[in-house]
Amino acid sequence: MSTREQCQARVKMGKLQRKNTLVAYSFLAPNFLGFAIFTLVPVICAIALSFFEWNGGDISKLKFVGFENYATIFNVKRVSQSGLSYFFNRVDLGIALKNTVYYTAVTVPLTIVCALALAMLLNKIKGAVAFRTIFFFPYVASMVAICVCWSFMLMKDGPINQFLMSVGIPFNKSWTADSGMAMWSIILVSVWRNMGYYMVIYLAALQGVPGELLEAATVDGAGKWKQFIHVTLPQLRPTTFFVSIMMIISCFKIYDVVAIMTDGGPGRSTKMLVTYIYDEAFVKVRYGQASAISMILLIIVLAITIIQFRSEKKFSND
Repeated sequence: MSTREQCQARVKMGKLQRKNTLVAYSFLAPNFLGFAIFTLVPVICAIALSFFEWNGGDISKLKFVGFENYATIFNVKRVSQSGLSYFFNRVDLGIALKNTVYYTAVTVPLTIVCALALAMLLNKIKGAVAFRTIFFFPYVASMVAICVCWSFMLMKDGPINQFLMSVGIPFNKSWTADSGMAMWSIILVSVWRNMGYYMVIYLAALQGVPGELLEAATVDGAGKWKQFIHVTLPQLRPTTFFVSIMMIISCFKIYDVVAIMTDGGPGRSTKMLVTYIYDEAFVKVRYGQASAISMILLIIVLAITIIQFRSEKKFSND
């Protein structure tokens, strides 16, 4: 091939690469634009607004206050000459954080266990497709409809209380109106709704477990339980890591179930961080304070995610 032909071939190859790049960008552009408009820009605005005081209305009334919004959230008291001790300056915020952490700590493992159990059960049984659809349906159903139905079932004279009393457990209160059971009603609805979605993820992961490993374990005399513990679970570790990350982020953002079923009550027993942020922004109309609390929530979730990634990397290396 002559030098001229080589140059022409390189030019054609460059044009083809540019064309393929443009095609790839055209597919990515709609999703990126949606992310930029509805996620990236609002996050940047929230970060900026956390350093301002603004009660809505005329945007010219924005007042730069620096870190004052963050200082208001935390109560700084000098306890000794050696340093400072930081405490939440607002009782409601501390309770909201405590409730959110408790909800997350209970909901995440329960959802993972239920999803994995369903996936194992439906992995190779007849009629599995129908059952998968049934269990997945709550995830795509209307959250309002789900919460209304569960609120009815958890009423004082609802079917769940009637069942409990029929088996000798005396409980004649509405779950959502009882300070001790309101949080568990939120947890119950969240686990029931989400386990079908994560079941599908685990089902896909189970298809990738090498059959040779299970056969070798059977030959070595391992029963079903030992095969699950020593073969299946280690193979599902990346999936469990992904599910736990997604669940933790989702739990820290919980709002809709709480708003529909309990509205943070009774009292403050189900007040969550996001419902607290909503009250600060749209009830008390303190957008700067709400943005500052949102940034604290972002830092908490980011820190937990980084810790999980480092722990998974260390565990994988070991």
